[in-house]
Amino acid sequence: MSPPAQTAKTGEKHYLTRRTAAYRRASLALFLSGFSTFSLLYCVQPLLPVFSQEFSVSPAESSLSLSLSTGSLAVAIICAAAVSEGIGRRSLMSISLLGAALLTIATAFAPDWHLLLVIRALQGLVLGGVPAVAMAYLAEEIDPRGLGATMGLYVGGTAFGGMSGRVLTGIFAEYFGWRPALFLVGAIGLAAAIGFIALLPPSRNFVRRPGFDPRFHAKAWLGHLKNPALPFLFAIAFLAMGSFVTIYNYAGFRLVAPPYGLNQTELGLIFTVYLFGIGAASTGGLLGDRIGHFPVLLFGLALTAAGSALTLFASLPSIILGIIVLTTGFFMSHSIASGLVGKLAFGNKGHASSIYMLAYYVGSSLIGSASGWFWAVEGWAAVVVFTLAMLALAFMSACVAQRLARRKA
Repeated sequence: MSPPAQTAKTGEKHYLTRRTAAYRRASLALFLSGFSTFSLLYCVQPLLPVFSQEFSVSPAESSLSLSLSTGSLAVAIICAAAVSEGIGRRSLMSISLLGAALLTIATAFAPDWHLLLVIRALQGLVLGGVPAVAMAYLAEEIDPRGLGATMGLYVGGTAFGGMSGRVLTGIFAEYFGWRPALFLVGAIGLAAAIGFIALLPPSRNFVRRPGFDPRFHAKAWLGHLKNPALPFLFAIAFLAMGSFVTIYNYAGFRLVAPPYGLNQTELGLIFTVYLFGIGAASTGGLLGDRIGHFPVLLFGLALTAAGSALTLFASLPSIILGIIVLTTGFFMSHSIASGLVGKLAFGNKGHASSIYMLAYYVGSSLIGSASGWFWAVEGWAAVVVFTLAMLALAFMSACVAQRLARRKA
């Protein structure tokens, strides 16, 4: 039986506590926010071959429908945390989710390629308000004794959303066409946004701070860039995420063409391998606590490279196995690297995390699109060689970061 109190007072804080209705509502609301954000962001990925044919653009140009969103989201993440100080965490997340869902619906009616790209870029800017603020809301409002479980549910929502957006769009596009597919995904995102607004309890521990002090933020960001080890972790975010998105972007072009000839439903179902990534992220964290974070980071990057190399084989089972191994290694690496940023940062840890996320999404945007040149010129083998080169740089960055962290310790 749930206790009658919805919050617990700790000093001057009024936390949402476990086994209360408010705690469960907040947990479900944040799950919906993660699901909606990443399903709306990545729903176009299985449609890249369709866009290429529909609008007569190259594979690299079609990838801009994703890269512009992730690139503008990276910029928004830097600004959103400061904006939320003035208007509130809950308000900013609500506006972001509603706006992104409506823009996804608008994408379904875009009459030409350039307007579609403009809408997708705006969508990335709007979505930046969620990942930048969600973890801050949780840290401020949830009882620290129950924070891990709620944070895990939010991260699970992001991974489930990333998978669902890709899979559902592929299935809807196969049976109804790409425009109805985007409309339906946008409608699901709108329903999730409404559920989020209805469920999320108001902030109790947040105090608005009107105004913006650019000198404080600039000093905080610059301080983290001067930390010897952190820039190498930021480089890993850029390189590993760029490599991961490269494989996912152009595998679709390879698999819809002969001799595979997969349809949109079959292509979308391949993205269910994200489930392996969800398990790998938590497993990597547990292993890092037991045997050390840097050894697990290096192992994860090596696993990502092995998965990329496996996709060079011609058989479809080998390609799918390679994507599974790649996904497992990437999520293991990402969970460890992002955790190390918080561990190695000195003060203003939110600013350090924002630089990491900036590098993460800029890598997705720049490398994800630039690698289209390799696909156009030399095909899949060139894409994999490029990916392996990026991962080799990431591996070397991890080795340097490990040495610098030990020296600092």
